[in-house]
Amino acid sequence: MQNRIGSCVRNTKETQIELEINLDGSGEAAVDTGIPFFDHMLNGFARHGLFDLRVRVKGDLEVDCHHTVEDTGIVLGEAIAQALGDKAGIKRYGSFLLPMDETLALCAIDLSGRPYLNYDVCFTTEQIGTLDTEMIREFFYAVSYSAAMNLHLKILDGINNHHMAEALFKAFGKALDAATMEEPRLSGVWSTKGTL
Repeated sequence: MQNRIGSCVRNTKETQIELEINLDGSGEAAVDTGIPFFDHMLNGFARHGLFDLRVRVKGDLEVDCHHTVEDTGIVLGEAIAQALGDKAGIKRYGSFLLPMDETLALCAIDLSGRPYLNYDVCFTTEQIGTLDTEMIREFFYAVSYSAAMNLHLKILDGINNHHMAEALFKAFGKALDAATMEEPRLSGVWSTKGTL
């Protein structure tokens, strides 16, 4: 289980995106979406998940950040699914409870092939930097559906919106790392159906 790499290119009238993720990396990231706070979040995801991540996005930011953030989520999910292949030998489930100062975030993942997002987060500001906070949910929704993963994200405690957003992305990286790890006792996929 080495060099599990997924890459995806998406070109529309709204966004042009190139993305590559190595699930067996060391946490190196080169991210340029045109939204500095979003770049910071994706860097945190890669660093704490130990994924090597390259993202280059040119989006219609003169409109707003919606297409850039949502389409990046779509492409990231597709690249994760590509890197996982048939998911043979992986642990499938991963979860992480991440503290960040006053904030406590929970992320739980099942790489089941059945997309679902359960998102329980209430931001108290409309923007963090130039990222609309409502777009954080749209990003994770896009990732969960294009990767066909069951994804649960909850802020259990928190006051500072920056901390809450950052804790979500870091917890997502940690949980995804756990779910994609090899289970040496397993041959095939971890499912009674025989497929994921």
